[in-house]
Amino acid sequence: MMRARGAQITDIVVLVVAANDGVMPQTKEAIDHAKAAKVPIIVAINKIDLPEANIDHVKQQLSDLGLLPEDWGGSTLYCEISALKKLGIDNLLDTILLQAEMLELTANPDTRAEGKILESRIDQGRGIVATVIIERGTLHQGDNFVAGIYPGKVRAMVDDHGNRISEAGPATPVEIIGLSDIPGAGDPFQVTENEKQARQVGTKRQELERLGAAKNVKKVTLDNIFDTMKEGSVQELNVIIKGDVQGSVEAVQNSLEKLSNDEIRLNVLRASAGAIIEDDINLAIASQALVLGFNVRPTPKAQALADYEKIEIRKYNIIYDAIDDIRAAMEGMLTPERKETVIGKVEVREIFRVPKIGVIAGSYVLDGKVKRNALVNVVRDSIQIKTDKISSLKRFKDDAREVAAGFECGVGLENFQDLSVGDILEVIEVTEVAKKLKSNE
Repeated sequence: MMRARGAQITDIVVLVVAANDGVMPQTKEAIDHAKAAKVPIIVAINKIDLPEANIDHVKQQLSDLGLLPEDWGGSTLYCEISALKKLGIDNLLDTILLQAEMLELTANPDTRAEGKILESRIDQGRGIVATVIIERGTLHQGDNFVAGIYPGKVRAMVDDHGNRISEAGPATPVEIIGLSDIPGAGDPFQVTENEKQARQVGTKRQELERLGAAKNVKKVTLDNIFDTMKEGSVQELNVIIKGDVQGSVEAVQNSLEKLSNDEIRLNVLRASAGAIIEDDINLAIASQALVLGFNVRPTPKAQALADYEKIEIRKYNIIYDAIDDIRAAMEGMLTPERKETVIGKVEVREIFRVPKIGVIAGSYVLDGKVKRNALVNVVRDSIQIKTDKISSLKRFKDDAREVAAGFECGVGLENFQDLSVGDILEVIEVTEVAKKLKSNE
């Protein structure tokens, strides 16, 4: 959870890897969370002063995980450091500042402070203490705020060196005293206009919490992925794959990645053998991902967390069933193709200008039929000049739903009034045809 929250809050991830140990399981988890949060990574290879340090081996391991060093032709920044001997620290700091400058990381200090709760605890002698990272604005001593669902007032602030301070700007971590209760790690922190507003917001959030709707999240599942796509909140489909053996996992990953196309991108955030554990669910929470299990089941704690956070875990025994489900979900996300069919042609033979109504075209149906509310292409001298909708269709003085070939009628268009005698109106029907995924093999 700490890795997931950290990746979501930070602007740049500094991944510290020991030169003697290399990539550990927790290193891979940290990389997964950073990639899911789309945060740039700077690698700091530590303990370079040890005799058993093997920097090239560490670079090779990280390159296999997608972090190719710049000096190897990649785009990931690497720094070689020794925390104990204080070697390379200045270079690391300069690299962080360079990356921040390239990314144009800025924040407005002249507004009410907003941030995130990193940790909170009860401190003997000081009461409830929370560590906050300020993301924008400036926090002042005496400000009223809401931390998660609890209101409070800043009684005192301490910086990361233990010094008392009176204000904290963007990117500043501070410990604050003055909370009414213990907020959760990762909860939002917001300064309010006054104490009354802080209490109102806190009370409302507590009511929502009691109703079980404080988070108000709608997680992505295979059943709702199409609706979520239409709402515009999903541009890609994130997937976590767990299996009983690595060979099956790799086969599934390769098959699913081939489903990606120009419109929809399928991202496999993690693919590994073993049971579905809490960290898999935490990654799914952070990235709104689906969890696919092959011949494996979630641990009790992972299942409980998934149920609470409404994360879908799909369990399969046959690989092709999973591929078919994901393919169907992605095809539902594709924008349907519009197909136009000409169902009739109408020739304009007279123009009538009716006060308060506009232009009515006295017309003759050449072939097919014309329907009220249908779309028409206005064709003049064999060139299509406009597409509009029929707003009125009359047979003599009576409204008509449709008029067949060989009959005269009066046609009025919704937005186009510049009709001329001799224009041809192509009456069209538009149907949407579901697209099918094309393999990238």
